[in-house]
Amino acid sequence: MSGRDEPFTLKTFLVISLIIYLGSISILAFNLRDLQDTIQKESIRIKELSDQISQIRSEISNLETQNISVQSTYSFSEVYDMVKDSVVVIRGKIIRQTIFGSEYGEVQGSGFIYSYDGKLIVITNNHVVEKASDITISLLSGETYPAYVIGRDPYSDLAILSADAPASKLKPLRIASSSTLKIGQPVIAIGSPFGLAGSITTGVISQLGRSISESATGGYPIADVIQISTPINPGNSGGPLLNLRGEVVGVTTAIIAGAQGVGFAIPSDTILRELPYLIRGKSYPHPWLGIRGVDMNYDIAKIMNVNVTYGLLVVEVIPKSPAEKAGLRGGNRTVIVNDLRIKVGGDIIVMINGTRIRNGDDLSTYLERNTKPGDKIQIAVIRAGRLVNVTLELEVRPPPG
Repeated sequence: MSGRDEPFTLKTFLVISLIIYLGSISILAFNLRDLQDTIQKESIRIKELSDQISQIRSEISNLETQNISVQSTYSFSEVYDMVKDSVVVIRGKIIRQTIFGSEYGEVQGSGFIYSYDGKLIVITNNHVVEKASDITISLLSGETYPAYVIGRDPYSDLAILSADAPASKLKPLRIASSSTLKIGQPVIAIGSPFGLAGSITTGVISQLGRSISESATGGYPIADVIQISTPINPGNSGGPLLNLRGEVVGVTTAIIAGAQGVGFAIPSDTILRELPYLIRGKSYPHPWLGIRGVDMNYDIAKIMNVNVTYGLLVVEVIPKSPAEKAGLRGGNRTVIVNDLRIKVGGDIIVMINGTRIRNGDDLSTYLERNTKPGDKIQIAVIRAGRLVNVTLELEVRPPPG
């Protein structure tokens, strides 16, 4: 090949390459348009499928709601048949010291089986097993097995037991959230009043968010308690409080001596909140404010010359408590109100984090439901007739005693 032919050959090659390149671009552009059209069509199809899926989900949700509605019509006897084999009698021995020496006695209560992360446990009241030894659980069939305490909380009157029983014998109950409970809703209590195993009583939710006292709490209230009209008798303590779907919504715990139709139960939300701690033998960290107080009323308001008849009057601030560190003020003079000596002149707590506080029950319930140690809360108080806002950091409540 001559030197004059080389430029021609190179020029021809470049032209051909350019033609091929431009052709490729044209083909690619055409393919891109096809691809864009395909993507657009598929996007429309995906949206249609998404709408269909949403509709199916909605229909499933409606079916589930209808199913729940049907389930809620279970009769008392049907619920009893569903759960009777899951409720146990708890017995234990106690030693009492008297002026004559040691006396031996027996404690008795109720409990129910629950499965926590596959581990079968018995849930009951702390006061049933607190001072007991040689604890046993008995099924409705009469079979009895040894048990021992693995965790307990006197502040909520809850205890968790482990039983040396075959797993096939222990039938766990379901626990539902107590947050959906309504006043007037029918409930069922099953337990062993006076040793009468497998007894059922019925009633309604009388009120929510009550506070009660137990000797084991060292003066602190057991907060956020359910008040029920269901008859509760000695031996019922620790048994399940159930809705009409056979789900546990509380643990029956106490009565008012001499009263009829007034019982109390620890709500299931408290159980669910504390289980991760108690099942490992740890103490549940309750939030601590560090005050003692009384509910405000018209008579106290008149003596203090304030126009607030609700809230919690701070009678005393515990030394070195969160309340003292935040600057809350207790009473400074003692007066007689309805034959009771009350220290007045302290702050009146009327709101926490924007939530109205009507009394001590509201205060205790709000703290248990919504806060934990380390949280900073905003407390609105009436001080010398003026509204004052105080920021307080909650701490862990000290052990009882």
